[in-house]
Amino acid sequence: MPEGLKLDAPRVEDGAAIWRIARDSRVLDLNSSYSYLLWCRDFAATSVVARDGDGEPVGFITGYVRPRHPRTLVVWQVAVDHGQRGRGLAAAMLDGLTTRAAEELGIDGIETTITPDNTASNRLFTSYAERHGAPVRREVLFEGALFPEEGHEPEVLYRIGPVPALASAATAPAAAGG
Repeated sequence: MPEGLKLDAPRVEDGAAIWRIARDSRVLDLNSSYSYLLWCRDFAATSVVARDGDGEPVGFITGYVRPRHPRTLVVWQVAVDHGQRGRGLAAAMLDGLTTRAAEELGIDGIETTITPDNTASNRLFTSYAERHGAPVRREVLFEGALFPEEGHEPEVLYRIGPVPALASAATAPAAAGG
């Protein structure tokens, strides 16, 4: 974790800051500000924010557990404030979130979609899989032609898992409790 920062679950009052970080990234598909408020309320257990020394969000990951695949965390968006980039914050947030979700929700794998031109996300998720000794499979989930705007690239689904460390973390609370 980069010095001076800490990981936390998002709160509703973080919604506006998270929306601004997403907007200022200039690479994410920006959702409505309302959706970020809902995300902070309804999906806080599967999302994370990085806070600076003043408690302000400087990065976030939003995610959810797939309804028909409850051991899979879907990572929706990852963004880091411009001033915090290059410090390993995205990787620290992803590691922290997946560990917490494994311990609390029993996930043992993750999914995300990445457009072919998003080099940073490709690196983030590929290095996550390598760091955790997990297989990664890629396939096109949504062709570009499915999107209403012209020129949208395909969304490539990355399936990472099972992640050995997450599988261990997911079983540890049950074994300890009983």
